[in-house]
Amino acid sequence: MIKIIIRDETLIPPFNEPARDLRVLNKPLWLFQRDVLSPYCAQEIEVKEINHPSEIPEKVDQEVPPNQELLVYRDNLFFDEYLLAAFLESAKARAQWENKASRIAFSRDDAAIVAHALHLQDGIRLEGDVYVADLWYFPNGLTDQIEPLVIDTLPREIGYYHVPTYMADRSGDLAYQIPLRAFLSIENWVHLFIANTPFGIVAHGARVEASLERLWPLLRILFRSLVERKQFLSSSAMVQVGQNAQIDPTAIIQGPAIIGDNVVIEAGAVVTNSVIGSNVTIGQGAQVMASVVSDGCYLHFRSAVFMTTLMENAMVAQNACLQLCVVGRNTFIGAGNTFTDFNLLGKPIRTLHKGRLQEVGLPVLGGCVGHNCRIGSGHVIYPARMIESDVVLFARPGRQVITQNIPFEESDHHGWPEEAHKPQYPHGMEEVTYR
Repeated sequence: MIKIIIRDETLIPPFNEPARDLRVLNKPLWLFQRDVLSPYCAQEIEVKEINHPSEIPEKVDQEVPPNQELLVYRDNLFFDEYLLAAFLESAKARAQWENKASRIAFSRDDAAIVAHALHLQDGIRLEGDVYVADLWYFPNGLTDQIEPLVIDTLPREIGYYHVPTYMADRSGDLAYQIPLRAFLSIENWVHLFIANTPFGIVAHGARVEASLERLWPLLRILFRSLVERKQFLSSSAMVQVGQNAQIDPTAIIQGPAIIGDNVVIEAGAVVTNSVIGSNVTIGQGAQVMASVVSDGCYLHFRSAVFMTTLMENAMVAQNACLQLCVVGRNTFIGAGNTFTDFNLLGKPIRTLHKGRLQEVGLPVLGGCVGHNCRIGSGHVIYPARMIESDVVLFARPGRQVITQNIPFEESDHHGWPEEAHKPQYPHGMEEVTYR
């Protein structure tokens, strides 16, 4: 099968990169897609700036072989191996009987798509009675005979903590609709949060939980935990550890979790239901819960990340607290920074999308920091705020609480120090010069 990749060059703020280059589950999206498609596709062709497969012959530099089995998709789509397998199996079965091409579609009642995939995007859109997206299967070359093929994402409602009722539904539970087959169009940084956490690691945990409804997988994990003399969630069946990992005996690791090579987890650290990349250091007393910590990251002692994505080579200093956040590569988050995730006024959380503030569709959400940022100590960042790539941010009187997005033009590295940027010191205190 040949895969035809439709390049989407839309830049995702605050990273200022297309979605294909941003990390999902510790891989660039293009690499994640390639690995998912590798069992099916042996050749690829790239095209740009098209809205429908009928435009491919005019845009592609090489000839598409006639009567060839094709898979066409837009490169800002996130789909896991379970979704793709279900789509191809159904599409090939249809082709045997009807000889028609298929386009992926979702029911209007699909809870995961409706609750989490439709905000801040245009790639999943309503056509007739179903939602369609830019993923097609052609059994015998390009054709205009295309029918939508509805795929069930198998959503499960999963709550992650109990809160006062004013923060959530009448039950007081904050919950996600978790798909066992994930699909998303990444057009905003909020989608990166959803792809990595609810549709990524939480969905992985949901699949593991579903597998335990069968007797044999349950007995296998129980046997491992008995032999290893470990708690059920800490056994090797639930925690995958790479080579040369150094894990202190007092650290608590609970799965489902994946830990890469050359990882150091120091005394008193807690890691639960997370993906930890290679060459990562997690300091003493640090806590990593339902998060993705990519290759080369460093978490200082007593730092805490919850449902947060750290791209490669990010650093989080001591006593920093990040909840439901996304942090770009090579970014430093200074000591004591707090990313809040709930609007105390009870208003919907909104973020900037296509030049205007739009609702994110989530009751709680943290902030987003771009690539190559340096965030000084002691800030409080309001929910859904963005700090653009390459920004340097010092805490100073009057701007320790970040209530607005911080663009590159407001970075503190522009001409520092200047009179407009110099902090005001009480009488008798010496001025500190930043160089």
